[in-house]
Amino acid sequence: MVAGYDCFEDSLNVRKRIGYLPERVPLYEDMKVTDYLAFAAGAKGVPARDVKRSVDQVVDDFGLHDVASKMISACSRGYRQRVGLAQAVVNDPDVLILDEPTVGLDPKQIQEIRRIIRDLAGKRTVILSTHILPEVSLLCGRVIIINKGKLVAVDKPENLTAKKSSKLLLRIDGPEADIEKAITRVEGVKATEREQVAAGDPCGFIVDFDDEKLVRKNLQSLIAQNSWDLIEMRPIEKSLEEIFINLITKEDI
Repeated sequence: MVAGYDCFEDSLNVRKRIGYLPERVPLYEDMKVTDYLAFAAGAKGVPARDVKRSVDQVVDDFGLHDVASKMISACSRGYRQRVGLAQAVVNDPDVLILDEPTVGLDPKQIQEIRRIIRDLAGKRTVILSTHILPEVSLLCGRVIIINKGKLVAVDKPENLTAKKSSKLLLRIDGPEADIEKAITRVEGVKATEREQVAAGDPCGFIVDFDDEKLVRKNLQSLIAQNSWDLIEMRPIEKSLEEIFINLITKEDI
C-alpha cells in the first residue's frame, strides 16, 4: 500500500503519488530548465491550468532562479541535481524516493542538497537509498539495512549506534609512555591504541576490553595510585559503518 492505494490493484494511482530521483538523473539536456519542468509536470498528470504554478513553486523551493531560462546542458552538476529533485516533486507526491542524491557532488553542493532534503522532510515521506552512511546519520529519522534482499535491521540511527561498544576513550594527563605501558598491563584490557591529539593536549588512548565494569574499576585504581589526572573516560559509540559491517558479516556467515 502506498498513500492508501494498493500497488497491484491500483498501480496508476500509486505511481501518481511517488516522486523519484535516480542516481543518474535522466534530464533532457536540449531543453530549458523551466520547459523541462513543465514537461515533467504535464507527464505526471498536473492539470494544464496548474502547471505554471507548480513549476514556479519548485523553481523557488530549489533555488533555480539563476538557471531557470538556461539550457540544462549549460547547468553545473549541482544545479542539474536540483533540477532532478524539482522534477521529482513538481507534482507534489506523497512519497519521494532518492537514490544516492549526493554522489559526485563537491562538498558545497552536498551541503546544499542535504539542506533541500531536510526541507522536504515532514511535508512528505522521503526514502533515501545510499551507501554513504554518515549521510544517513545526518538526514534520516529511521534506518533500514538490507542485505541480499533481506531485512536485517530497522531502527532509529541513535538506537543503532547506542548498541554496547567494547571500547573506551581514555584521556589522562601524565607521562604518556608510562601511562601506555601501564594500561596494557591492566586486567581486562585486550588492546590499546593511541588517539590522535593536538600537541600539548593530554594523551589519549582507545582501550579495547572484555568487561567494562572490571576495566573501569582497574583503570581508576591505576590512575589514583600514580596520581595522574583523569580527563575523560567514556564508551565509544559504534558508527553506522561498524553496525552495517557487523550485521552484513553476521548475515553472510
